[in-house]
Amino acid sequence: MRATTADREQSAIYAYLICLAAWAVPGAGHLLLGRLQKGLTFLIALTLMFLFGLWLEGRLFPIEISQPLVALAALANMGIGLPYIAARVMGYGAGNVIAVTYEYGNTFLIVAGLLNALVVIDAFDISMGRK
Repeated sequence: MRATTADREQSAIYAYLICLAAWAVPGAGHLLLGRLQKGLTFLIALTLMFLFGLWLEGRLFPIEISQPLVALAALANMGIGLPYIAARVMGYGAGNVIAVTYEYGNTFLIVAGLLNALVVIDAFDISMGRK
């Protein structure tokens, strides 16, 4: 039996909601899809990476269009979702350029956001039945 247009639209809306949840809370998309082990692993690992980056005095970059690399780093930081928003609201992530660990902290913050973007894509593929 063929899927109707309404079924496909409902499936697509569900997939996008899964993606929104996966972006907002690392691993939430997998948890909602019933992949508990993967979801918990992503939740713990990515959140710890982000927190570790803050602890190492990394910087949450602002979006500055005049400096493309800084803008790209800001987009990568935003990839982690709600932890990024919470850190921004609470005033964390100012960065300490003279700290020995500054670059390591930046790397952890950026990589956590980029890895969460891959996790969102994986959750989307699972919700669409591709995996």
